[in-house]
Amino acid sequence: MTSVSLLTFKTTWTVALLFFLVGTAGAGEQQFYKKTREEYQVPNVTLLNQDGHKVDLKSYLDSDKPIVLDFIYGTCSTICPVLSISFSHFQKKLGKDVDQVRLVSISIDPDNDTPELMKDHLQRYGAQPGWDILTGKRDNIIQVLKVFDAYVANKMNHYPLILLLAPGEQQWVRLYGLLSASDLTKEYEQLMKH
Repeated sequence: MTSVSLLTFKTTWTVALLFFLVGTAGAGEQQFYKKTREEYQVPNVTLLNQDGHKVDLKSYLDSDKPIVLDFIYGTCSTICPVLSISFSHFQKKLGKDVDQVRLVSISIDPDNDTPELMKDHLQRYGAQPGWDILTGKRDNIIQVLKVFDAYVANKMNHYPLILLLAPGEQQWVRLYGLLSASDLTKEYEQLMKH
């Protein structure tokens, strides 16, 4: 087996395992993620969305809509596809309320993730309006990652993380691990009950 086909084989099995975990995470009482509540001071940085428009992150996240946020990169073949599939299925579960929630993915690879690549990513996962991907200058992205305790020196070592914030709240719900769309929906519903 060549090194390229071995890498493809390993990647395929890793993705298959992750899809299995996402599909079964809500099947029983067992939970495959850790939940905490955290306070973050969102930095005042300007990022770019998938359409190339400037976004002031602090005011963008200070919304009258609930925020669901994750960190991904466009060439990721392990964790990011699972996170994006969960976002896509979550949007579908919202149905007619899809425009009442702001989904935000922030690129951890700003050197390669251009707005155009991010737009392709959204299309690949059938994103509906209300789901934006933000990228920007490396220094700004690193600042954001550090504030949200999501920074890793090597993007290949990043971990699955979803953050939720209810309108007017100061504390974010931090979900560390792989969530199914059902788990994400359950956490969102609990968030909105408070």
